[in-house]
Amino acid sequence: MILYGAPVKEKIKEDLIRRVKKLGCKPCLAIVQVGDRPDSSIYIKNKRKFGEEIGVEVLLKNFNEDITEKELIEEIKKLNGDKSVDGIIVQLPLPACAGRSKGFDSEKIINLIDKRKDVDGLVSGSGIIPATARAVISLLNFYNFEIKDKKAAVIGQSILAGKPIADELEKRGAKVFRCDINTKNPEKIAKKCDLLISAVGKAGIITEKFINPEQVVIDVGINKMKDRIVGDVDFTELVNKLKAISPVPGGIGPLTIACLFQNLSDLCYYNL
Repeated sequence: MILYGAPVKEKIKEDLIRRVKKLGCKPCLAIVQVGDRPDSSIYIKNKRKFGEEIGVEVLLKNFNEDITEKELIEEIKKLNGDKSVDGIIVQLPLPACAGRSKGFDSEKIINLIDKRKDVDGLVSGSGIIPATARAVISLLNFYNFEIKDKKAAVIGQSILAGKPIADELEKRGAKVFRCDINTKNPEKIAKKCDLLISAVGKAGIITEKFINPEQVVIDVGINKMKDRIVGDVDFTELVNKLKAISPVPGGIGPLTIACLFQNLSDLCYYNL
């Protein structure tokens, strides 16, 4: 079975159109972008399109790469205090910061966002589920895959994807094996699991060594090749050797955008 994200996205979209209309006002999502990284610009374009389709204003605040961290912090604070803005996201990754060899402190920047406007769910102590994690759970629920009491391997532990995905699976009763660059023999761990989720961002890293025939595989990786987008999983090689798999593109990617706007909708209702 191929787990396409499109039907899940459309279901969420229909629900969001109804929810936004019930609010009686047009919600506003502010996206903070530093620089013009091509992949980030594509993601933002897709977010703006989806927002328009459901009746949400998407405000893009784009800054040159030479903005200092201090200046960026002031911009975040302005958005926090802007009553017309209902949600804020900082488009990651941030580029190198002027005068800082290690670039921006992304965690510091994100944690400056008001929790009441934290659409990405990345602010410490936030009650919002990060969009990618919400997308994974939504996909599994839509296709009626049980999570409770299942063994799940999550490969990659970034704050945007792997870590929150593992957290949400554990909350729903899965036994989660968190694998990162320091994990020895992750393929042996994954092979014994009912569910495998890869959020590494390295094309073809998941091979036959990681899988078993009764496994459900969710590919969260997005990797640019010369003329196409691919995931972490060697899809062509493994598609017929698994119980189910999500494709890239067409799986988690478009669904994540829908879940981001679910978070915005939730925040609007929480803050009424």
